Amino acid sequence: MNDFKLPKDSDEKSVLKTIRLKNSTLKRIELLSKTNNLSVNRIINECLEYALNNLSNDNTDK
Repeated sequence: MNDFKLPKDSDEKSVLKTIRLKNSTLKRIELLSKTNNLSVNRIINECLEYALNNLSNDNTDK
């Protein structure tokens, strides 16, 4: 599995979607946001992209 890294920029178009997060997860993301001077949105997107790119083939429906 690749190491998770927070890139500094992205040019891809985004869409608005409402999601619910566990409070403890959001607190961790907010801390990363402050520490790395990145938006919460950016960190959540990078986490999701990393998870999807590293998802085991056993966990995907074909």
